Amino acid sequence: MSNADPLLPRLTRATAGGLRRAGLWRLGGELLWPVQAACLAMAIGGWVSGAGPLHSAALAAGFLAAGLLRSVLEARAARLAGETAEAAVAGLRRDLLAAETARLDRALSSGAFAALAVQKLPSLKRYLARYRPARMRVAAVAPVLLLLSLWCSWAVALILAVAGPLIPVFMALVGMAAKEASQKQMAEIGSLNTLLTDRLAMLQDIRLLDAGGRTERDFGTRADALRQRTMEVLRIAFLSSTVLELFSAIGVAMVAVYVGFSLLGELRFGAWATPLTLQEGIFVLLLAPSFFQPLRDLAAAWHDQAEARAVAEEIDALMDGAAAPIPGGIARAAPLPGPASLAFRDVRLMRGGHEVAVPDFAAAPGELVVLSGPSGRGKSSALMAAMGLIPVASGEIEAAGRPLGEDTAAGWRARIAWLPQAIHVPDQSLAAFLDPKGKGGVDKALARSASAEVVARLPGGLAARLGESGAGLSGGEARRLLLARAVAMKADLVIADEPTADLDAGTAAAVIATLESLAAEGRTVIAASHDSALIAAADREVPL
Repeated sequence: MSNADPLLPRLTRATAGGLRRAGLWRLGGELLWPVQAACLAMAIGGWVSGAGPLHSAALAAGFLAAGLLRSVLEARAARLAGETAEAAVAGLRRDLLAAETARLDRALSSGAFAALAVQKLPSLKRYLARYRPARMRVAAVAPVLLLLSLWCSWAVALILAVAGPLIPVFMALVGMAAKEASQKQMAEIGSLNTLLTDRLAMLQDIRLLDAGGRTERDFGTRADALRQRTMEVLRIAFLSSTVLELFSAIGVAMVAVYVGFSLLGELRFGAWATPLTLQEGIFVLLLAPSFFQPLRDLAAAWHDQAEARAVAEEIDALMDGAAAPIPGGIARAAPLPGPASLAFRDVRLMRGGHEVAVPDFAAAPGELVVLSGPSGRGKSSALMAAMGLIPVASGEIEAAGRPLGEDTAAGWRARIAWLPQAIHVPDQSLAAFLDPKGKGGVDKALARSASAEVVARLPGGLAARLGESGAGLSGGEARRLLLARAVAMKADLVIADEPTADLDAGTAAAVIATLESLAAEGRTVIAASHDSALIAAADREVPL
């Protein structure tokens, strides 16, 4: 997705062919109504003038045939427009999911992103399937009906020409407020989803702290805010509908008044060479509501347009703030051959618009290296660069004796076991989580990380499913399970981010001992920490 290429114009171009075909089908159906109106007007005129039953039967057959064909064409148009819009939005959703998976540093929470992908994207479908075809019909159908009305009466054409343009003018004025209201509503939907995701992740703590009442009040506040935003959007939608109905009703009423008084002989102007006939009067009277119908459809879809613009701007802003793709991509790769050694040389990283300078250091198999320093100095960024997850702005990282880049990053990551600060568990059993490569030895890994008793307390043991945030585990228990996972993976390189943070002294000592034993086995262990005990146990400290 190019930053210079906004979303809505790109979607419009991508769906232009399908929507144009749908518009032509719908246009064909719309233009059959004048045929039906002519049949009906001639039938009534013939009945008044005493025409025979065959004349009326032929016109009725023509009316029904045109109506049947019209329904077929309009159904085909609606299906084609819906399929085109659905395919475009499905492709956009895949692109967003791929970008979310392959890129880092999203400012969007998972709840807000889920709201965007599931709740907000359908507004783009409505924009494509309803608003775009409605614009096409306004541009094509209204002029044709205006010309047909002009053929019968210049006065009726004048009424329609004056009343019709007032509707788009007032819709544009209302649309300015509609867009702002839609943006606020969409933001509120994202906030509510973020709150829900966060509270579900903290459900165990909420129960332990007896904070259910506070959580319920928080949800009530956010839900009430969303209700107010939604009602504001609905008020504007009803206002635009009222404006539309007012001017269309006035236009149709003026045409009806003119036709009525002309047929009574009270008005002798507005028609061409002869006074307005009964057939002509009925014909233009039937065309008048259809002249306004495309404008009515456009006004009904005006809120879809405002909502879609709000969502498109959110997506454009999201993609503009996206980080670069992960070097080497996210596909599985064969392990990079060579020693599990790592070296930083004159490395500078760009994170959040700030430059992070990493001191030169090297780590070899059998060593425990700790990057130290206060929070915010770039320790986590250095670890991510060491795993090939973010590119360097300058300098070079050497992994297994080769430059770490697009060609080597995926293979290098295949040799790494990663211990983040927070646990994240896929929807799988604990056994599958602890042994992702199927190498076995989970029981030994649990024993080495002092976490066997943690698993024993879980319902189902290794068959338990913890949930995304490891529900039911304390921070220390989750940290020990992550360490057991690193042991079971038999990875050549173990990278840990603050492995002893927020742990009691006994648990922290057990974690440090396990990291030391991994290094003693010949593995390369790199950790980021400001824990003095872990720094003291390290073979080398790299202060940032």
